[in-house]
Amino acid sequence: MPIWEFVDGQFWAFLIAVTLLSISPGVDTLLVIRNTARGGVKDGVITSLAICSGLFVHATISALGISLILLQSAWAFHALKMLGAAYLVWLGVTSLKAAWRGQALEVDGVLQGVKPVGRWQPAKEGLLSNVLNPKTIVFYMAFLPQFIAPGDPALAKSLWLAGIHFMIANVWQISVALMIGGASQWLASARFARALNGLTGSVLVAFGIKLAMEQRPV
Repeated sequence: MPIWEFVDGQFWAFLIAVTLLSISPGVDTLLVIRNTARGGVKDGVITSLAICSGLFVHATISALGISLILLQSAWAFHALKMLGAAYLVWLGVTSLKAAWRGQALEVDGVLQGVKPVGRWQPAKEGLLSNVLNPKTIVFYMAFLPQFIAPGDPALAKSLWLAGIHFMIANVWQISVALMIGGASQWLASARFARALNGLTGSVLVAFGIKLAMEQRPV
C-alpha cells in the first residue's frame, strides 16, 4: 500500500490528538528541560530524539499485540509499572541532589564542579523514560487502533503514525530545549539552577510515586 494512502479521513483527527498530547506538560518535556539545563542544548536535543524514538517501540508492541499480553497479565504489567516508576524517582532524586548541593550552571551548560555526563547518557535517559512508561504502552494500545482500518497493514501504518508523532513531539521538545538553552545568563545563576533542579526533581519524583500507586487498568 502506497504511504500516501495512509492519509485518510482519520489522519487529521490523529494529527490534532498527537499535537495536543505532545505539548501537554509531562515527563517528556520535563526531562528535556532537565537535561538541557544540565548539559546544554545538544543534550536536550539528544534527549528529545531518544524519547521520541521510544514511540516506534510502542507502535511495534501495539501492532504485534504484545501490549494486550501486558494488560492481561497483572504480574507483568505491575512489574513494568514499578520499573518505570522507580526510574522516574531515580531521575528526580538525581536532580534534587543537584539542587541540595546548590550547583550552578556554566554559560555553556556544564555544571560547575561536576564532571560532564557521558555522551550517551541523555539518549539512555530519554529512551528508557519512554520505553519503561506503561502509560505510553496503554495509550498506544488504545489509541493507534482507532486510526487503523481493517484492511490496513497494521505494523506499517502503526510505525507511520508513530513517525508523525515523532516529528511533532520533536518540534515541540527541541523548541523547549532551544528556549532553555537561550537562557544562559539565568542558568549561570546558582539560585536559578537550584530552583530548576528542585522543581524538576520534585515533579519527577511525584510522577514516579503517582505511577507506582495507580491501579492497574481494567
